[in-house]
Amino acid sequence: MPQHFDALETRTPQDREAALMAALPAQVAHAKAHAPAFAELLKDVDAASVNNRAALARLPVIRKHELLDRQKSARAAGGSVFGGFSALGFGKAMPRVFASPGTIYEPEGTRADYWRMARAIFAAGFRPGELIHNCFSYHFTPAGSMMETGAHALGCTVFAGGTGQTEQQVGAMAELQPAGYIGTPSFLKIILEKTAEMGVTLPSLRKALVSGEAFPPSLRDWMTAHGVDAYQCYATADVGLIAYETASREGLVLDEGVIVEIVRPGTGDPVPEGEVGELVVTSLNPDYPLVRFGTGDLSAILPGTCPTGRTGLRIKGWMGRADQTTKIRGMFVHPGQVAEIVKRFPELTKARLVVTGEMANDQMALHVETNRMADDALKQRVSEAVRDVTKLRGDVHLVAPGSLANDGKVIEDARSYQ
Repeated sequence: MPQHFDALETRTPQDREAALMAALPAQVAHAKAHAPAFAELLKDVDAASVNNRAALARLPVIRKHELLDRQKSARAAGGSVFGGFSALGFGKAMPRVFASPGTIYEPEGTRADYWRMARAIFAAGFRPGELIHNCFSYHFTPAGSMMETGAHALGCTVFAGGTGQTEQQVGAMAELQPAGYIGTPSFLKIILEKTAEMGVTLPSLRKALVSGEAFPPSLRDWMTAHGVDAYQCYATADVGLIAYETASREGLVLDEGVIVEIVRPGTGDPVPEGEVGELVVTSLNPDYPLVRFGTGDLSAILPGTCPTGRTGLRIKGWMGRADQTTKIRGMFVHPGQVAEIVKRFPELTKARLVVTGEMANDQMALHVETNRMADDALKQRVSEAVRDVTKLRGDVHLVAPGSLANDGKVIEDARSYQ
């Protein structure tokens, strides 16, 4: 049996990077030509020059809240429901439209495996000719369609279980004997518990691909103890598959159809390998060509390559949310303001704003890494910058390089709410 979905997974890292960077200028040009929002956002950008990661990092990051704002504004003005980000219009080229909370609308094109999920389904152990019980939602959100189209591309048959109706799900599984389950990990746990409660056995159910929620090792081990080998993948309704777990259980391997950067929250600046930051994706999908889309999720690049022979970059997985905007003394402070303070001083390398105290008695302190820890003049200037940028007073602590936690937090809310 083949160990990899296709030859792309085992090409050399150099060949992969060369291919991605060769495709990047064309995708930027395509986005400018066919997606009105990018025609505006990238109007001064020479697409041909965006052929390396340094050039890509100079482009603006489009975060989810900005995508939502642009969609709302365009709809209010009678324009595109997609805010000018889709290269497709309604009709044969766009058979379905989905919605995510917000509401953000996403188009689905006609290409086979549009969301590129077959790769993750294969890595979870599914093979052509098998029946998959799909318990992702088939309405509003694209999750059900994402998995179904991927399963079809792999050559599998799908039972459209959808969500809820646990006893009926168990009954269908008992009669159809699917090879595995696809859905959220929490619902799989509910199904397995209901199976035991009903006195039903599901001998065929031996594997699963889960997503949409955190999948801690404790839950993975619980499923293994109940006879199901479950793997996770990381995907969004905006860009489809981003990364997937393999049999090695060492992080998640990046999909072959995306370019991923890890940036400091609140900025578009890439962080060193291994440092936790916001995951930013450039999709090579021509139908919905999102360039530097900020997912709002935290992760980090793992060193080395996957022991399964897949040579793509790996991420640690989902490590929290990057949007750490916090209200302090009635004022909102966001990670971009902290980044602005740091950029004013070349002596500073990293910062963390810590908010403490109790309700109505907020205190904030900016901890900044620098080699000039005893420089009182620098401390005073940084303090003035804090007040200038945030309009709030706060203490400043100069700390040694490397002393701040590598957890992606730019603003830490340590207040007591009891």
